[in-house]
Amino acid sequence: MRVVWLAVPVAWASLALACHHAAPVVQVAPQPNADSIALAERARRDSIARAEAEQRARAEAERLAEQRRADSLAALKRSSEEVKAILATMIHFDFDKSDIRPGDAQVLDQKVPLLRANPRVRLQITGNCDERGSDEYNLALGNRRALSARTYLVSHGIDAGRIETMSNGKERPIDPGHNEEAWAMNRNDQFTLLNPEVVLKLP
Repeated sequence: MRVVWLAVPVAWASLALACHHAAPVVQVAPQPNADSIALAERARRDSIARAEAEQRARAEAERLAEQRRADSLAALKRSSEEVKAILATMIHFDFDKSDIRPGDAQVLDQKVPLLRANPRVRLQITGNCDERGSDEYNLALGNRRALSARTYLVSHGIDAGRIETMSNGKERPIDPGHNEEAWAMNRNDQFTLLNPEVVLKLP
């Protein structure tokens, strides 16, 4: 009888142990508290703000780059027009002369660095005269005036092959008048770009 009573508690203990091992363990996920929710929301807003800031920065960088391109093109156009104006500036001569006067030498001196900086530019120099004298004489005088300017530029390092010369004689006056003022204006060398499509730059 004593043996039976000892066996009963052992059986209950084994049964309890078996039930304990058989029961599944339920893991309960921790519930987020208010602080963690606020931190997550702040992180989300910060991420959105950073993305928007980066987008604005990219847009601004593109705008500035476009502005720089536009400014560069505008400056290039201004410099090109300035170069063309200097290269086209006429020089004038004394009556029946083809010598380069000191003031006109300064005009030619301004052309030299521009021609050096723009080696593709080709010029035509056209000599002109006032209405006095014969056609033949003035054609020859106009040619000497054109050659005089060409020689000056070549002597300052400009390739002679880039410069053509011709003479209008007295056939194409700038001023149609018949007085000293008109004659002085019509005794000139005119400079024309033979390839005006070239984009010019200042030295």
